[in-house]
Amino acid sequence: MRDIRNDFPILSKKIGDNQLMYFDNAATTQKPQQVIDALINFYTQENGNTGRSIHTLGESATSAYEKARETVAHFINAHDSSEIVFTTGATASINLVAATWAHANLNAGDEILVSELEHHSNLLPWQRLASQTGASLRFIPVLHDGTLDMRSFAQVLTDKTKLVAVTHVSNALGTHNPVDEIVKQAHAVGATVLVDAAQSIAHQAIDVQKLGADFLAFSGHKMLGPTGIGVLYINKKLHKNFPAYQLGGGMVYEADFDRTTYLPVPHLLEAGTPPIAQAVGLAAAINYIKQNINFADLQKHEAQLCAQLINGLTSINETGNRIHILGNIDQLKRSGHLVSFSIDGIHAHDVAAYFDQHGIAVRAGHHCAQPLAKKLGIESSIRVSFYAYNTPEEVDYLMRVLRKLLLLDHPYLREHL
Repeated sequence: MRDIRNDFPILSKKIGDNQLMYFDNAATTQKPQQVIDALINFYTQENGNTGRSIHTLGESATSAYEKARETVAHFINAHDSSEIVFTTGATASINLVAATWAHANLNAGDEILVSELEHHSNLLPWQRLASQTGASLRFIPVLHDGTLDMRSFAQVLTDKTKLVAVTHVSNALGTHNPVDEIVKQAHAVGATVLVDAAQSIAHQAIDVQKLGADFLAFSGHKMLGPTGIGVLYINKKLHKNFPAYQLGGGMVYEADFDRTTYLPVPHLLEAGTPPIAQAVGLAAAINYIKQNINFADLQKHEAQLCAQLINGLTSINETGNRIHILGNIDQLKRSGHLVSFSIDGIHAHDVAAYFDQHGIAVRAGHHCAQPLAKKLGIESSIRVSFYAYNTPEEVDYLMRVLRKLLLLDHPYLREHL
């Protein structure tokens, strides 16, 4: 995998007197110049509305938007582009499923099954849906090492289970869930499956036909694309009689004062002016990934950075045992792209603030997975997440800054942070 750092203008930025070290890729990735150029080109050369205007710019915008849909479909090996619905992000995609298909198909006595690893975005919509429909919300337990208890999964999965919604990779712990097996077992009892791929889509190849999930949700901004664009893959077998979501322009086949007929999926679910430029930017990001990033090489690179960081944290622990690494360390060293840890006596927010003073960007908190943090008995943690442009030298710098922090006493922290 070639050195791509020069493609990312923001990586030359300084934070104060320090060079930016960006380790918050699980929150959002940085954007290559090629994606920035695609957005600029659209707004300066093609900007128009889709499906509404019979003029050059309108037709050009429509063509670019639908070409972006085809690019996404090919990237995840969808059967065809009609299975790709554009949303504003993974959160919007999951909420769309909850408000449409799930609301129409789940009833009192049915069960929704999610894991204890979930981001709030794949938990709160199901909490609300359960209260609205009378369905029950049940959970796949997480073990202390951050992996799912698959033995318990087999027990909580029953013929009452109508929907299984599970993350592909945990945003808080980096755990890779066995989604292939989850999909297989869920389908065996007749359940529909939604996979939240927000944390996996940028790091590994995903083939939806091979995976077999009924829904797949992800965001563009976590895979080098713009903010404000997400994808919901809907298996074509679910398209018939799919409920409409928001109502308005762009999703109507014919309207009269007393009745309306709608277009089929995907346009059925894209009322109003869609995120056209953002879709074009996402297509540019996908093309960039295809041309510049080999997923096998990327996974090896990220795992090596995880191992380097874990080894560094472990070496510090040999003198004090203050640092607690979360999740399954062996798995993170093999295939991880993020490492979360806590430090006895220093709040994660203070660590992140100290890092920021040295140009290092990390995430601190419960990572929008507060129930999981409570389950593990953790108030907050520091999350270091990698992508293709991160380097071993950056990890070495982070470790030097961390060692310096641990030499400071707490009164100094309270005074200066």
